[in-house]
Amino acid sequence: MRKPILLLTPCVVLVLLVSATEAARQDIRCGACRALVDEMEWAISQIDPKKMIQTGSFRINPDGSQSIREVPLARSEGNLLELMENVCERMQDYGEHMDPSTHRKTYVRITSRSGEAMDLSEAKLDSRVSSSLKYACETIAEQHEDEIIEFFAHETENVKDKLCSKRTDLCDHALKMPHDEL
Repeated sequence: MRKPILLLTPCVVLVLLVSATEAARQDIRCGACRALVDEMEWAISQIDPKKMIQTGSFRINPDGSQSIREVPLARSEGNLLELMENVCERMQDYGEHMDPSTHRKTYVRITSRSGEAMDLSEAKLDSRVSSSLKYACETIAEQHEDEIIEFFAHETENVKDKLCSKRTDLCDHALKMPHDEL
């Protein structure tokens, strides 16, 4: 009777380790996606909303018209691609926070964009966290580039939940979590 229990114990331990590792990976991917959205929204907000750019075809149609339209520069595809090139570099500005009730990790900004003091009492500052977050961000930006550009070009409301939870399933567990308001 003891032999089957001894054989079963390592299997149970292995299953628990794998599920804990998967939860940690999901936390970092979700945190990177949410941080990427925060950084993109902030970068877009820094561009003058009055600046416009012409897009479309510069060919002349048979009726003499052109298919040109003006779109805000901040949400143009070219500008969004340019912003995405550097967005993952800002993951070094994030730290890890463990939610005491759910024991899930979230990622919070540890440096202020304006230079004001921030409460870092519950944030873990670690270069490994920043590197993992940056790697996850780069992976997400590469794998979901089209979705990210599409969302930021057309959506302005609740992009974080729509992109990270519903479209990419990177934060499917986060649908049940309270969300921060920026």
